[in-house]
Amino acid sequence: MKLLRYGPFGQEKPGLLDSAGNIRDLSEFITDITGGSLAPESLNTLRSIDIDTLPLVSDSPRLGACVSGIGKIICIGLNYRDHAEETGLPIPDEPVIFAKFPSAVSGPDDDILFPRGAQKMDWEAELAVVIGKTAKYVSEAQALEHVAGYCVANDLSERSFQIERGGQWTKGKSCDGFAPLGPWLVTPDEAGDPQALDIWLEVDGVRYQNSNTGNMIFSVAYLVSYLSQFFSLQPGDVILTGTPAGVGLGQAPEPVFLRPGQLVTTGIEGMGEQRQRTVTEE
Repeated sequence: MKLLRYGPFGQEKPGLLDSAGNIRDLSEFITDITGGSLAPESLNTLRSIDIDTLPLVSDSPRLGACVSGIGKIICIGLNYRDHAEETGLPIPDEPVIFAKFPSAVSGPDDDILFPRGAQKMDWEAELAVVIGKTAKYVSEAQALEHVAGYCVANDLSERSFQIERGGQWTKGKSCDGFAPLGPWLVTPDEAGDPQALDIWLEVDGVRYQNSNTGNMIFSVAYLVSYLSQFFSLQPGDVILTGTPAGVGLGQAPEPVFLRPGQLVTTGIEGMGEQRQRTVTEE
């Protein structure tokens, strides 16, 4: 299934994408796409619905983030060898963990807002993992049983805030709108192998990132298991699994950062694309 949320910000309704690419309304069955509706038994109920009986959404509404009510956004840094190399940092022996705040979440086609004082706005195409069943001290072999689905994410970063302003990375990673999720949440049965997906990002039609999730240092299963050794992963929690080489900071001979008025397109095989305009926040 491809689950989604559509409608104005703060008023999104649950839906799914049918095989013809049409949005179908799920409001009769669930009130929203949240951790509670992503439990295995809930997903099985949704799978049993005759999709053709669901109401069609006839217009082209705004899509919200494909999951709501997120408790934690856990990010993995330097999880592609080529990205670690372009940053000049050593290949990590264990996953590098940081966080984004849930207030950073936005829809897949919402504008990318430049916060006040932004100087070095950057992009990071990532595969996001959404938890559907509580995971605590789970083994790597059982880890994927706790995953509700996957989606496209962009770990947007303001590098001057992140690197040049002292402290940890959080303030350069958690500005409003810095975690667009979607367009859809693709359930594991349809997503296929999470370590065999093409991933890319373009700015104004120029492809800067072009890789495959098979190039991750630490797999999705390893990450879910690893994180669960330190804290429980709850339904609706999101893991951003790292970005491949090609971020703006790593461009040679000089870094390339986003400017207002550009189009950023981020995609993952089978999971759709985000298309976002960059704008200055008023």
